[in-house]
Amino acid sequence: MKLNVNKWILAAAISAALSGCAYNAQQASSLPQGVTLIEIATPQENQVSIPYKKYQLANGLTVILHQDKSDPLAHVDVTYHVGSARELAGRSGFAHLFEHMMFQGSQHVEDEQHFKVVTEAGGTLNGSTNTDRTNYFETVPSNQLEKMLWLESDRMGFLLPALTSEKFEVQRETVKNERAQRIDNRPYGRLNERFNQAFYPASHPYSWPVIGWPDDLNRATVDDVKHFFQRWYGPNNATLTIGGDIDEMQTLAWVNKYFGEIPAGPVVKPEAKTMVTLDKTRYISMEDKVHLPLIYVGFPTVYAQHKDEAALDLLANILGGGKTSLIYKNLVKDGYAVQAAVSHPCQELACQLSLYAVANPAKGGSLADLETRINQTINEFEQRGVTDDDLQKVKVQFEANTIFGMQSVAGKVSTLAANQTFFGQPDMVASDLARYAKVTKADVMRVFNSYIKNKPMVVMSIVPEGQTQLIAHADNFIPSTMPIAQEAVTGLTDITFAKSSFNRNKMPSSAAAPLLTVPQLWDSKLANGIEVMGTESDETPTVELLIYLDGGHRLDPANKAGLAELTASMLNESSELRSSEDLAGALDMLGSSISFGSSDSQSYIKVSSLTENLDATLALVKERLFSPGFVAADFERVKQQQLQGLQHQLSDANYLASTGFSALLYGENSPLGISSDGTINTISALTLDDVKQFYHQQYRAGNAQMVVVSDLSQQQIMPKLSMFAQWQGEATHFAALPALPAHPKNIVYLIDKPGAAQSVINIGQVSLPYDATGDFFKAYLMNYPLGDAFNSRVNLNLREDKGYTYGARTQFSGGEDTGKFIAYASVRSDVTGLSLAEFVKEINAYQASGMTDEESAFMRSSIAQSQALEYETPYQKAGFLRMIQRYQLAQNFTAEQDQIVNSISTDELNKLASKLLNINDMVMLVVGDKTTVEPQLKALGYQVEMVTLAD
Repeated sequence: MKLNVNKWILAAAISAALSGCAYNAQQASSLPQGVTLIEIATPQENQVSIPYKKYQLANGLTVILHQDKSDPLAHVDVTYHVGSARELAGRSGFAHLFEHMMFQGSQHVEDEQHFKVVTEAGGTLNGSTNTDRTNYFETVPSNQLEKMLWLESDRMGFLLPALTSEKFEVQRETVKNERAQRIDNRPYGRLNERFNQAFYPASHPYSWPVIGWPDDLNRATVDDVKHFFQRWYGPNNATLTIGGDIDEMQTLAWVNKYFGEIPAGPVVKPEAKTMVTLDKTRYISMEDKVHLPLIYVGFPTVYAQHKDEAALDLLANILGGGKTSLIYKNLVKDGYAVQAAVSHPCQELACQLSLYAVANPAKGGSLADLETRINQTINEFEQRGVTDDDLQKVKVQFEANTIFGMQSVAGKVSTLAANQTFFGQPDMVASDLARYAKVTKADVMRVFNSYIKNKPMVVMSIVPEGQTQLIAHADNFIPSTMPIAQEAVTGLTDITFAKSSFNRNKMPSSAAAPLLTVPQLWDSKLANGIEVMGTESDETPTVELLIYLDGGHRLDPANKAGLAELTASMLNESSELRSSEDLAGALDMLGSSISFGSSDSQSYIKVSSLTENLDATLALVKERLFSPGFVAADFERVKQQQLQGLQHQLSDANYLASTGFSALLYGENSPLGISSDGTINTISALTLDDVKQFYHQQYRAGNAQMVVVSDLSQQQIMPKLSMFAQWQGEATHFAALPALPAHPKNIVYLIDKPGAAQSVINIGQVSLPYDATGDFFKAYLMNYPLGDAFNSRVNLNLREDKGYTYGARTQFSGGEDTGKFIAYASVRSDVTGLSLAEFVKEINAYQASGMTDEESAFMRSSIAQSQALEYETPYQKAGFLRMIQRYQLAQNFTAEQDQIVNSISTDELNKLASKLLNINDMVMLVVGDKTTVEPQLKALGYQVEMVTLAD
């Protein structure tokens, strides 16, 4: 099947081609001095492609521009070709540390100003680091583009004068907190770093973690960091990619002004791509604070864009890519694994075919047994071979994913940036599609024989503490270590420091904010009264359909908590006509997805489809919704998966905090006080009859509303939805929430998590229900400077000033009839008490005095301009429509919000803070190691009450 994308891409091709011809004719006279045009890329007919223009500055900076005027925004990405692979032995973590350091101000940008400028401009920003690159990116209203170029250029050319020992120490602590939160305090968190030590030679740069080894971070000095920056962060090792509603000539002029004066850094050469080999199968294992044993298997393969990469991707999908795969059939469907999958992740220097399976304790939990079944599955594939359907479904999925990935400017810009950085060719969409389309059955069998069959592998076992009898095989490998490099970098030559010909201390002004176009909405009803709200979006030939049903977890009796979720899971399984595997295969052939799910107050059906496949996709929705199979074998498997998932989550500190905090706020007899996942006892007691009964209670037309975003008009799409007009049933009414529990003052509730590297703090109270223009919305404005923005009071205090946490926030959230305020953070165990005290101090001060005039101005500017980013993708548009539909809002409610933002007085907001932020009314919960944490809390004068989650 060939996807029909000509309709939308051809128009872009004609437009780009016309502009390209005109541009070539005048480029010599119009380009800024020092800027060279490298190429203009326009899509060819019948090709999916991203048009762009590529330039280079005299200092070696590559500049890529992609014009997309569909939304009034601009996305800026600066990608440096440096990741952990550029580090040396014993010097790990530098690239990731620099991701943090680059946000700490530069010579002409004050401390914390980067976040403040972008947020105040209504934008979003972040950075990321992997083995091979570091990138920094912002999405802003299009009138703010020049400011972003000023910010990015200043940290590229003028970072070091502002890099102090104090900043370095704070960010080193922040990185340690990030490691504690994401690795040390998370189940299976150390899997990858331990596995990679066995998978790669000790000298290979992928053998150490991107975040760095703690000892390496501790030995780093400020001079080391400066040298690392000087070696790798020059313009000749960077790609600047800008996309969106931009004026290309003005953008080039700004780029040349701000980046052109930065001198090139040392020469950067490509890293060697040496194929990874293993001498024998290596077994390693570790005990962890987990409930479920896990086996992780990896085979060395090739590297990114190798001629065999595409065939290996297809092989991984056939082996373990969903319900139609062999691994699913042999491990998950038969109940030996709670979940399992195969993938073929590729990096610049190396790829691996990876397989993981989480053992089901109900079947014994033996990883040796799972390893045997994995090997049997690999042998089965050799005998079975590759089918036509195998190839077709993977190719269709790849092509569909490509289309869905082009729904945002950020998605297109990141694709252009990555391809240029690693392969020197920004747009590889068409060539990637072609290389996957060319894969044959023989290619898949060839790579199987070359890289998998009878080849050594790494097998890692992770088992619960004290259960080493469950490992797959005794360890036979101990990683070696390399000598610590004497210097942090090599190849550092004489450095020329940047000098500016203009006053960089003056932040650029911005033009008037772009006019925001709220999506044009339409309302309709099916013959049975179901409300449908939609909007037309013609940027991609896709459809997003969401069906919401009032109820969800609110319909669960307390003794049957988790029933809504279990029922939704069953609707993702077999129908009366076909098995879940057959249904999954049919979806794969369409490149579509259908997902049933539930939340606290709703059940839902999410449908994503290419427009040309919508009719066939809706037929599958109809089959699943109206003819569920409710097969006993499916029920036992899904129930067991939900039970084991609960057991797994009980080892996650964040889950313990979220669930425990809800129980304290709402009480254990309230549906809002019990996790929508249920408990071990409630799920264990559920029967298939319970599911059938809930299905008839919940999945009724009277409970349903629909939202649709598509390139089809209302007149085109409504007839396609008419199949749902047969749906019957009145609305289901659910009981009011019970009375809230009372809590004594001066108590901190504590959930013990022995040995936890961090503590999770939750502070808050039941608060306002949602409303779009009343006190709830005003509370959102009030809270913004306290804890909703990165440069809010609590985050700057606990993260940037104290180094206690990776991030701290406060938030108001609300539904139809209730809401809550919460302040939260994961903090170092040794500063749990100090962190709690700082939270209390900040909340008390804010309640007493409120925000300053400066904070008020920042909040108004940020929120007023951020709307330009809110309606870009079809899914964002669908969310906007759902808000209007769910809360019966006026279609122009955002205009009223704008008026409130601009006119509400700071005094009124501060009075709201005084009313809503009384710390004496709040519940405090800490999840952490009792031995470490309890004395700290008592030292603050609090009584400590231990709590446990309900079974």
